[in-house]
Amino acid sequence: MLGWKLLPAGLLSLSAVPLFALQEDLAGYGLLGLGVAVAALIDLQLMRHLALIAAGMVIISLVPLNADLSLGHMALMGGALGAAVLVPWLVSRFAYREDIIRFPVNTGRKWPVAAKLYLIGVVALGYFILPAYLINTGVYRNWPDASDPAIFWRLFLGVNSVGIWDELFFICTSFTLLRRHFPDWLANLLQAVIFSSFLWEIGYQAWGPLLTFPFALLQGYTFKLTKSLTYVVSVHLLFDLVLFLALVHAHNRDWLPVFLY
Repeated sequence: MLGWKLLPAGLLSLSAVPLFALQEDLAGYGLLGLGVAVAALIDLQLMRHLALIAAGMVIISLVPLNADLSLGHMALMGGALGAAVLVPWLVSRFAYREDIIRFPVNTGRKWPVAAKLYLIGVVALGYFILPAYLINTGVYRNWPDASDPAIFWRLFLGVNSVGIWDELFFICTSFTLLRRHFPDWLANLLQAVIFSSFLWEIGYQAWGPLLTFPFALLQGYTFKLTKSLTYVVSVHLLFDLVLFLALVHAHNRDWLPVFLY
C-alpha cells in the first residue's frame, strides 16, 4: 500500500515545480488535482491530508511571490501566506476533528550544547555560502536595493516573516501531515521539493536549489529531532539574518565589507 500511496503524494509534491518554480499554472494545478484525486481512490485519510497541503499551495499560488516591497503587495502576500497556514489548521482541527497540525513553541525542554553549537554553525555556513551565491550568480537582484531606510526595514521584515512562515507551512503543516502516511525520510523528501520550489519563486534561483533543497531537508530532520518550532525558526532566522546582511552588501558594496566571495 505504501508504494501506491506514494503516487498521489509524489504528484502533489512535484506539482510545486511547475506551480512555483516554472510559473506553469495549468500543469501545476493539473498535477495537484490529480494527486488529490488519485489519493481518493487509494486512501481517504491520505486524500484528506493531501487536500490540506494542496489548499495551502493553491492559496499561495494566487499571489505573485516576489520581493516587491510596496505596502500593497506586502499586505497581499502576507494575507495569502497567513491564510495558507490558517486554512489547513482550521479544517484539520474543526472539520476533521484532528489534532495533528501543531506549532510547538514552549516545549519545556532545554536546548543541549550540540543544538546551541549548531546555531553557530548555521551562521558560519551562511557567511561562507550566501554572499558567494548571491553575488557571483547575480541573484541578489531578485531583491530590491535597501539603501532607502523604508525599504531597508521592509526587506528586513519581509525576509524574516517569510522565514517564519516557511517553518509553519512546510514543516509544521506539510511535513507533519505527510509523516502520518510515510517514513520520516520520505515525508521529508516530499516536503523539501515543495519547500525549495517555493524558494525558487521567491528568488533563490541559478544554483539555488543546491542550497535550498538540503536546507529544507535539514529543517525537517531538525524538527523531527527537537519537536520544536522555536528551534527550527531560530535556525531559519539566523540564516536569514546573514542573507539580509549579504543582500544589503551586494547592492551597496561599501556597506558591511566583511564578506568573502
